[in-house]
Amino acid sequence: MDAPILLATDLDRTLLPNGDQPESPLARQRFRNLVARPEVRLVYVTGRHQELVEAAMAEYELPRPDFVIADVGTSLYEVDADEWCQVPEWQQAIASDWGGHSHEELAAMVGEVSGLRLQEAAKQGTFKLSYYAAALTDPAELLGAVRQRLEACGARVNLVWSIDETTATGLLDVLPACASKHHALEFLRTRLGIPLNRTVFAGDSGNDMEVLVSGIPSVLVANAQPSVRAEAVSQADAASLYLAHGGLLGMNGNYSAGILEGVVHFIPATRDWLTPVD
Repeated sequence: MDAPILLATDLDRTLLPNGDQPESPLARQRFRNLVARPEVRLVYVTGRHQELVEAAMAEYELPRPDFVIADVGTSLYEVDADEWCQVPEWQQAIASDWGGHSHEELAAMVGEVSGLRLQEAAKQGTFKLSYYAAALTDPAELLGAVRQRLEACGARVNLVWSIDETTATGLLDVLPACASKHHALEFLRTRLGIPLNRTVFAGDSGNDMEVLVSGIPSVLVANAQPSVRAEAVSQADAASLYLAHGGLLGMNGNYSAGILEGVVHFIPATRDWLTPVD
């Protein structure tokens, strides 16, 4: 068996074809075939919590992952059959950043910052405080107000801003300073002992940006918004960021087709694993 590959992908509008652009008909089956290989360790990296990940897996007939980084990097699960086990070392690593404050206490500190609306309870987490906002092109003032309130109380925070293009809604996640998709993925990669040159991440949106520009080999799927593409290109090392554009096996580069295109770009030997499709 070849050396292990760590394949990490965002869900919504990356692996899940729930955006406006069309999905290539054979792409998800080819993805399932790829990740069924014994060399591949599959990781879902998402803002969703466990129940919503399981719902997406059922709705879109997704393969069972080996790991799930959920709640925008604040939860890390090892998945064995149908059992999800939190990795306690990750929870311990991020807990101190909130300075001993609870989720409810931090929400009270943010208080009535103009323009923020607390998301539903199901979208909150032990180490994730999430808000809706207007789809601001420059959220610096808003983020500065939130950061000032929380850091004054001793909390060290990571503010993750993104826009849901399907609803034109701003999304703000307040996380512990060392918690993010990037930090969680690096924690897992190091724990598994998989080198960078056998690691590929796929994403599409602003809350994937920290990974896309981190130096981890990453693919931005073709259906990503132009603004996200421009930001990623401006910040990333060209050698570690691949922009899917279609053409691999006649596929269009959107969603799972883009993921596969990126995997083949960074690890060319995997191209032979994509055909035939049963």
